[in-house]
Amino acid sequence: MNKHEYVGKTLEEAQNLAMEDLRDTLDHLYVKEVPVKNGLFNKKVKIEVVEKQDIIDFIKNYLIDLVKKMGLTVNVEIKKRDDNVNFVLYSDNNALLIGKNGRTLEALSTIVRQVLLKELDQPFHFLIDVEEYKQKRQNDIERLARRVAREVARSKVEAKLDPMNSYERRLVHNALSDRQDVYTESVGQEPNRQVVIKPKEDQE
Repeated sequence: MNKHEYVGKTLEEAQNLAMEDLRDTLDHLYVKEVPVKNGLFNKKVKIEVVEKQDIIDFIKNYLIDLVKKMGLTVNVEIKKRDDNVNFVLYSDNNALLIGKNGRTLEALSTIVRQVLLKELDQPFHFLIDVEEYKQKRQNDIERLARRVAREVARSKVEAKLDPMNSYERRLVHNALSDRQDVYTESVGQEPNRQVVIKPKEDQE
């Protein structure tokens, strides 16, 4: 990952130097202010800059190397959506990459996030998927949530869903957040934390 350093009298001046040199706008650059010793009458601001495209290339190459160590060959397709970047993996053994209930896929995501946080010292929004497993899983979870919510609203009896990770639980909460007849709560301890869908009239 290429890191560029710029020094200016102010943060704005240093950022302008970076934009001029890299010929890019600030929203495509990741900027970190670097501590620098200043004299009493000679104050300066030093920044470390990484281009967003360099980060994307770094993630892609890191994923390829990581999966190669698992004994698999992988192709990585990059999809940019608004401020998020999706990395979709296609291998000769997608089931192994996904793992039981998506656990291997989550582990890959966690590893890359930790490496990036160490490199950038700030979060970078991205999603790692395997042959759009997460998108399919999201659709399945949202359909399940709406179906169970209809049953809870009809029967007035709460229902507890199977254990889910934090991402999947958030999908359920979001899918039902606008409903007037039911509400959701997360209960239990990781990794067996579950979402409970309850009739609205039971809410205090």
